[in-house]
Amino acid sequence: MAKKILVPLLPGFEEMEAIILIDVLRRGQLEVFSVSNSREPILASRNTLHIADLIFSEVEGKVFDAIVLPGGLTGTKNLMENESVKNLLIQFHRQKKMIGAICAAPNVLRKFDIIRDDIPFTAFPTSISLVESNKSNYLEERIVSYENIHTSIGPGSAFEFALYLLEKLTSEETMIEVKKGLYLPDSKL
Repeated sequence: MAKKILVPLLPGFEEMEAIILIDVLRRGQLEVFSVSNSREPILASRNTLHIADLIFSEVEGKVFDAIVLPGGLTGTKNLMENESVKNLLIQFHRQKKMIGAICAAPNVLRKFDIIRDDIPFTAFPTSISLVESNKSNYLEERIVSYENIHTSIGPGSAFEFALYLLEKLTSEETMIEVKKGLYLPDSKL
């Protein structure tokens, strides 16, 4: 049975990060569901419109294996203010399920004390000020993992992060097969 992944899409989300994550994970035969507040189109950070697969009320009572947050400054601020996102993240963290966040979105995890001062993470460097906290374990690296929490630095690391999460959720073989089909710069022809 394929693992199920949630990707919250709130106004201002970084579409490149969200779509690359959704696409790559689906190529790996995972069931990926975008989720939002309503069925209305969502205006992303670069003014593109998107419609989520589900609304938050449809997620209640269903089992998912991971949640991955795309960044985008406005999208991140909206994630920080969303009670459904907060409740899902706290639930996933208590159950030690995979939590991923890219770009500014790791700050959502900081706000909800999922990433505390003792936990290493990465995020888009200029977004760190979104949460007042000691940033002593901020690492300016492309991907940082700590237990069930996986963070990535920004839009340029979206493919790398998606493939990293895919391997964690499936296998190295699946990740390699998907990566071959993407023809990324480091792929061998």
